[in-house]
Amino acid sequence: MQYQFSGPTILTFLKLCATTLAVNLVVSSEYGNKTSPIMYGLMFEDINHSGDGGLYAELIRNRAFQGSGNTTNPTLAAYRAVGDAVISIDTTNPLSPALKNVMKVTPISSDATQVGFLNEGFWGINVKDQEYTGSFYVKGQYNGAFIVSLKSNLTSKVYAQKKVRSASKPDVWTKHEFVLHPEAAPNVNNTLQITFNANGSEEGLWFSMISLFPPTYHGRKNGLRKDLAENLEKFKPTFLRFPGGNNLQGDEPPYHWKWNETIGPLIDRPGRPGTWGYENTDGLGLVEYMEWCDDMNLEPILDVWAGYYLSGPTIPQEELEFYIQDVLNELEFLMGSIDTPYGSLRAQLGHPKPWVINYVEVGNEDDVGGGASYSAYRFPMFRDAIKVAYPHMTIIGSTPKIDPIPDGAWLDYHRYTRPDDFVSLFGMFDNWNRSHPVFVGEYAYIQPNKPGGGGPEWGGAWRSPYTTLIGMISEAVFAIGMERNADLVRAAAYAPILQNLNSYQWSPDLISFTADPEETALSISYYLQKLFSTHHGTTVLPVTSDVKFGPLYWSASSTDDGGYYLKIANYNGTTTTVTFEVPDDNVIKGKLTTLSAPSPFSENSPKNETSIWTEKDVIKGADGKFAFDLPDLTVAVLAVK
Repeated sequence: MQYQFSGPTILTFLKLCATTLAVNLVVSSEYGNKTSPIMYGLMFEDINHSGDGGLYAELIRNRAFQGSGNTTNPTLAAYRAVGDAVISIDTTNPLSPALKNVMKVTPISSDATQVGFLNEGFWGINVKDQEYTGSFYVKGQYNGAFIVSLKSNLTSKVYAQKKVRSASKPDVWTKHEFVLHPEAAPNVNNTLQITFNANGSEEGLWFSMISLFPPTYHGRKNGLRKDLAENLEKFKPTFLRFPGGNNLQGDEPPYHWKWNETIGPLIDRPGRPGTWGYENTDGLGLVEYMEWCDDMNLEPILDVWAGYYLSGPTIPQEELEFYIQDVLNELEFLMGSIDTPYGSLRAQLGHPKPWVINYVEVGNEDDVGGGASYSAYRFPMFRDAIKVAYPHMTIIGSTPKIDPIPDGAWLDYHRYTRPDDFVSLFGMFDNWNRSHPVFVGEYAYIQPNKPGGGGPEWGGAWRSPYTTLIGMISEAVFAIGMERNADLVRAAAYAPILQNLNSYQWSPDLISFTADPEETALSISYYLQKLFSTHHGTTVLPVTSDVKFGPLYWSASSTDDGGYYLKIANYNGTTTTVTFEVPDDNVIKGKLTTLSAPSPFSENSPKNETSIWTEKDVIKGADGKFAFDLPDLTVAVLAVK
């Protein structure tokens, strides 16, 4: 028989017994009619400075003075005056209708020589022996040259410098571009500095959209930070859900994510107050998300705003049509022929070939505050309009609490919790209504276990700064439970994926980083996502066993080329000898990949990563079985061919 899970075995940090136990698992292809194992992917929103100051490669912080925190008040954050000058915000000389705040640099006296400003970047600028491209806009009378430098913030050391001939005029904004190729700096405590001769500009000059980019992922203009993107690519995700998350919704009117304000030239993107306490430039916009999908071969899952703000306002039913039409315009922009108005706009922006969108999620977590109107009219109205225009589209509800649920809709389920609670949810999907597929759009361990068990505590409760081993093992147990129900659970994404350690609102996260790539920490959970995503079968298979689930949890799948994968986790049990039988005598060799660490609380932090990934070959024995030992708090994948 195939045992069903009948409840958790919670043995926090205790061994079952002192001796080695054994479990025999036999996989059968006889009933292999389930769908492919779940897709492992990415859920991205601009939290923890994961967009600006993170994956988006722009190195200049507050480049266009687009606001501060959750307000539209401009500041000079990250800027300092250089030389005998003062810097100030000016709102009377806008760079564009979208960017109304600019910075004025005013010499204090006519005796001043070189004056200007510097920018400290996002808590530093990584200066290496590579090419940097930059630009700035300036307005005012000046006939000299600008001196652009990459300099140490600690010493007078200059790593690169270039003179940029001024084209500045008194009544019009002009763009100036430059290229720097510095020598490498020993640390990231560096600045970009721009100065000019005060004698030729006594009245001062206005600056805006100061920008500096290193080499980007796939060489994209206005692209992604190369090292972070490459780390995401390495675990072979299959989809990207964007642009969030709470950041899609916005805190209050009118600051939800608006697709048409994130496309085109950067000076036409106004940005907005973000949901997580800082402003968004929207330099990482709709086109950049789609290019990201292209470069990593990801299935886009487009999240669209559904008329609900986090602070509570909800668009009434009689006013919703405007926003529904906006979603249809967005889809035409992405998929429409160049003969359509919005398809033509996409082509003008360099993408004549339409993209393909198969999945649209309506809103985000609408059971948190917006549930009544979501079921009553918001989800049905968006869903019906999209399906009429695009019958092929899979529409995802942002909560499993929709009543009634339209035919064919997927439901998005999110779970952040403690290790024991995750393990208790192993069999949760065994008994769900299978008429509506599930998308687990966000899940992660966030807090350690507590006496008496239970789920997470919000509102200031202590959170783990980094994922721990026991947290990762519990995530594996939950993921194995999802894969066993792959006919129901179609896709899942760990969230959040990125965390700038200088300014963050949420922990733990998949990857932690600073301006220094050498301080990037791949969490223990990162390696789990990589392990499960890179060992992806095509059909889930039933497994018979001589023991019940707990403390061991497993699933099996087959591949189109005659191979098999066994995923198995040991959550607080003793070391167990596992034997695995497959229905093919020609399969004789396997590779066992295990994840484990010295302590339940082992974690990866900058420059202090634990080696948790091991591989070894396993040969089928004379008894026709593959055998290996699985220690406590270990997750493993046996791949056999």
